[in-house]
Amino acid sequence: MLNQQTIEKLSWMHMATFAREYNRQMEDPSCTPLTFDERFGMLVDAEYTSRQNKSLQNLLKKAKLRQQACLEDIAYTPDRQINRDQIRQLSTGSWIRENHNLILTGATGTGKSFCACAFGNSACRQGIKTRYFRVPRLLTDLAIARGDGSYNKLMKELKKIELLILDDWGLNTLDPLACRDLLEVVEDRYEERSTLIASQLPVSSWYDIFQDSTIADAILDRLVHSAYRIDLSGASRRAIKAEKGGVTLP
Repeated sequence: MLNQQTIEKLSWMHMATFAREYNRQMEDPSCTPLTFDERFGMLVDAEYTSRQNKSLQNLLKKAKLRQQACLEDIAYTPDRQINRDQIRQLSTGSWIRENHNLILTGATGTGKSFCACAFGNSACRQGIKTRYFRVPRLLTDLAIARGDGSYNKLMKELKKIELLILDDWGLNTLDPLACRDLLEVVEDRYEERSTLIASQLPVSSWYDIFQDSTIADAILDRLVHSAYRIDLSGASRRAIKAEKGGVTLP
């Protein structure tokens, strides 16, 4: 009776995993010889692991990553010229905690989106609030927010994100209004949050995508300054995937 009451109290306190582990120990003869500290440690470990997993799933859900990708799955083929040591260093997430940026560039199909999502996945696993956007979609959301009165709310939400991933950077030329919107996002995050940019254009060509040259200077100064860079090369991963019968390639 006492054990059942304990389980019910644990459930009431939303400690379901703790309750299940406690019940498992009651039914498992191998746990009988264990000390109180050993059994209590097992209970805490079970609850802790469950909460960590739930937290990770919540972070991944909110991140809305375009692909399921992990840094461990990156292919280091010679033609890609990816520095394994650099990836290992960046995988620690120290650049995010230090509010630096990361720029991924390379031709279409070289794996920029995969790597961007892999860094996003890694950040989520480290408890870092992450959000993925394609730049055209972000600008559309900002334009809609301006129209329905939720612009300031969206800007505050973007500022809270510890790692903001902006994919497909430079696909379209940005008109003055889009330039100002992007500047607001970048300015709010400057030296306070980290931004990851994925673009098929080399950084040297970024200036040309802005119709407002003054804003271009302001945005690029804040993004490129002290940013880590990875330039992806090699054959298109999509083309190789097609040749291999649709096998996913990182």
